[in-house]
Amino acid sequence: MTIPMLPKSPEFQTKITILRELLDKHAVDGVLLRRVSSFAWATCGAASYVNTATTEGAASLLITRQRLYLAANTIEAPRLEQEEKLADQGWEFHVSPWDTPLVALQSLVSGLSLVSDVPFPNSKEISADMARLRARLTPQEGERFRELGRRCAAAMSSTAQAIRPGMSEYQLASLLGSEAQQRGIQPIVNLIATDERVYRFRHPLPTEKKLDKYAMLVLSGRRQGLVCSITRLVHFGPLPDDLRRRISAAAQVNAALIAHSRPGRTLNDVLTQGQEAYARAGFPDEWRQHHQGGVTGYEPREYLGTPASSDVIIEGQALAWNPSIAGAKMEDTILVGSETNEILTITSLWPIISIQIHGQPGEVPCALALEV
Repeated sequence: MTIPMLPKSPEFQTKITILRELLDKHAVDGVLLRRVSSFAWATCGAASYVNTATTEGAASLLITRQRLYLAANTIEAPRLEQEEKLADQGWEFHVSPWDTPLVALQSLVSGLSLVSDVPFPNSKEISADMARLRARLTPQEGERFRELGRRCAAAMSSTAQAIRPGMSEYQLASLLGSEAQQRGIQPIVNLIATDERVYRFRHPLPTEKKLDKYAMLVLSGRRQGLVCSITRLVHFGPLPDDLRRRISAAAQVNAALIAHSRPGRTLNDVLTQGQEAYARAGFPDEWRQHHQGGVTGYEPREYLGTPASSDVIIEGQALAWNPSIAGAKMEDTILVGSETNEILTITSLWPIISIQIHGQPGEVPCALALEV
């Protein structure tokens, strides 16, 4: 049988080369990818999921030193071939009946030594290694991220303009999800809190509670596998002084985290700068109430910035920090550039405040106050 030739896409060639380097690194015969995120990364954006909440997709990739295999069932194979064009990309399809969906994959891996991005029989799991590979974005992925950021920002802005007091959190979530879907964005995180719930919960699943004056909207949107995150605050009428202080403090922390996310810095070093910003703003312990974000890519966070995170930030990576103080949260997705960082989720509706970080100006969005 003729071995498929690699297509001319530099991005795809780079990824297959990286995957085959893992064969020698781990002295194995094959790399098995079953995660939705890894499948999208390796195929430059194809979707293997059916259930949008699942970690493992309905198709798997097996990379050996000479072949590229795709194992799927009779339901998924036609779409992956005809719409995702993965046969054209160079993947050799092996199809199972829908009632025994893993038979083709089991045949392919029989007798092989493997590394895998999920726990799998007779393989070594390398999920942490794969997360870091997915986080090393190519220039092409950077461009796709820019477009994704613009679309997520537009969805958030349109939602803010449409919401009114008296709407339930379910209605707000419906608006945000609809605005995202209309732009080709899959809302894999859609969190809404109104009024006192903004103060009480850091991960507020929407409820039937009705909006009085204040709302927090959180979106993680997926397109072509990449995931972009954004949070915005909307307030009807003048901001109370205490809320303004909390929003300003969260914005100061956000500006510090973004400003220090530079090539060569470690995530724990950036987190330390964030902790110091919390203290300067008068909220020294709030960072303990929720993770602060980290490196993004094909997962909402490929890995977090924690006090133990020694991962080094590199040029071209995407990060999403999300500092929060009870009642306020800031979140944008950025691309790390050679000279400066680029905020991908700029929303013109929200006023921009300028904050000095070690003498350098930083700009971050504040709350949107709407007069009723």
